[in-house]
Amino acid sequence: MARKKGRDISGWLIVDKPADITSTSVVNKVRWALGAKKAGHAGTLDPAATGVLAVALGEATKTVPFITDALKCYRFQVRLGAATKTDDAEGEVIETSDLRPTDEEIAAALTAFEGDIEQVPPQFSAVKVDGERAYALARAGEEMDLAARPLYVESLVMLGRPDADTVELELVCGKGGYVRSIARDLGQKLGCLGHVLWLRREWSGPFEASDGITLAEIDELAKTPELDEKLLPVELGLDDLPQLKATPEGAVRLKNGNPGMVLPGDAEWGEEVWVSHEGKPLAVGIYKSGEVHPSRVFNL
Repeated sequence: MARKKGRDISGWLIVDKPADITSTSVVNKVRWALGAKKAGHAGTLDPAATGVLAVALGEATKTVPFITDALKCYRFQVRLGAATKTDDAEGEVIETSDLRPTDEEIAAALTAFEGDIEQVPPQFSAVKVDGERAYALARAGEEMDLAARPLYVESLVMLGRPDADTVELELVCGKGGYVRSIARDLGQKLGCLGHVLWLRREWSGPFEASDGITLAEIDELAKTPELDEKLLPVELGLDDLPQLKATPEGAVRLKNGNPGMVLPGDAEWGEEVWVSHEGKPLAVGIYKSGEVHPSRVFNL
């Protein structure tokens, strides 16, 4: 099997994704610009959406699940009075309503979307149905009965009401949330229908849009040391886990994928932790009786 070409470079590059480009295209551009062998992202954004796209390079790809599982914040506008095929402004309008709720009615309705809720994905989504993506089946004219999925919503608040037809919201939620479903379901609950007008991911775990690099900057700095300097450390992807330090002997064992001794720290028995040695992340694993049993080992 042919080996992948590119540099063994590791870290996070936070991109402030513009509209009208897929998340995969952004990852491909980053990989090209850095000449990286391996790259991936922590959470897809729809092509029309903007904001934080955290791109993992090299060993940082091993921490992607922790960012995917972390809380995320979205700011978005809902257009009231119309439902669309795609639950956003890109789709064909399929139903309209003249009803317009008051600010007080909207605020009261938002409380039903907080906490542990069940959410049905949009018909045009990447959910798999019998091995096929839902959006592919939807484009072919099929209407699917998609199963509801659990979602944790920490908060959903109204930021403003630019006009009678529009409401601006902020959502903080866990893994697997569809903002388009929130807009659709809110419109149905209010009886006025609704869809997403625009959407921006403000932050994802420890990464913020304000710290992101633009695609124009990536093009300008491509293949230069200056772009390398924009990389953030691998361990930022482990921000939500307790950190422990390996003993010298434990570090050797952990590097080989075996349980290794760690120094005392702020971790409980059975808790998932990450282990460092000589200032670098070494492994992620389960802490048990002074040892960590690794599930991921970093080669840094």
